Amino acid sequence: MTAELIVDARNAVGECPVWVPEENALYWVDIPNGGLQRWSAATGHIDAWKAPQMLACIARTDAGNWVAGMESGFFQLTAHNDGSLDTTPLAEVAHPRADMRLNDGRCDRQGRFWAGSMVRDMGANAPAGILYRYASGAAPHAQLDGFITLNGLAFSPDGGTMYVSDSHPLVQQIWAFDYDTDTGTPSNRRVFVDMQPHQGRPDGAAVDVDGGYWICANDAGLIHRFTPDGRLDRSLRVPVKKPSMCAFGGSRLDTLFVTSIRDEQSEQSLSGGVFALNPSTTGLPEPRFAL
Repeated sequence: MTAELIVDARNAVGECPVWVPEENALYWVDIPNGGLQRWSAATGHIDAWKAPQMLACIARTDAGNWVAGMESGFFQLTAHNDGSLDTTPLAEVAHPRADMRLNDGRCDRQGRFWAGSMVRDMGANAPAGILYRYASGAAPHAQLDGFITLNGLAFSPDGGTMYVSDSHPLVQQIWAFDYDTDTGTPSNRRVFVDMQPHQGRPDGAAVDVDGGYWICANDAGLIHRFTPDGRLDRSLRVPVKKPSMCAFGGSRLDTLFVTSIRDEQSEQSLSGGVFALNPSTTGLPEPRFAL
């Protein structure tokens, strides 16, 4: 299956693609540059906005703007056609270290926003990362800790299973949790996939209608699909070494969009681009956050 380059974005760290059906458009972020970007599927036009901090993860709100995880906490973003971006603080995160930021994040099926933190320098090997649950009007709730580079957040189609990965080279694990959809509480942590025997490190993820867990295999140029019982049943290739996160989109949710990380040390000229794949399955609409 050939990956199509849809945007030669050259993002430093492209992440968190989100399909917005009413706009027929894909949004995503470039973390270190604080970039919010949009690609129109109808015209191919690219729009871009810049946030005042590193911008790690986004989710569409029921009001039509965005909730975002950034360096210091959670924000509301409103993007305007003139290229301006309103940034409103919602809740601050009390990081245990000064050199931290939020990283991977998304909403659960009930519309709560989840995001994990990390030390900016992965080389520090510091397990200071915390997974936060955020609901509008409440303080962020620290739910799980001990992560180095938290990634791979996803929820099963019925919302009853939560997935989390740690993509750090010293860890490379994906865990599954039983998830209480009423309280937003994960429990019964267990290893879903040990990525050490597989190619690539587990980065951003998405779930399809059958509960298949799609994970970007960073450093391997692959997107793996694992069945709900943790078996690898297919791998799709992208023409860059560092795919970072995937999301289903398109009019029938049958396209898998993939962001990537710019690798200045390699000869892969397309690194940092956004790609589209045919995964031979469909995804689920991304839940909206209730402001």
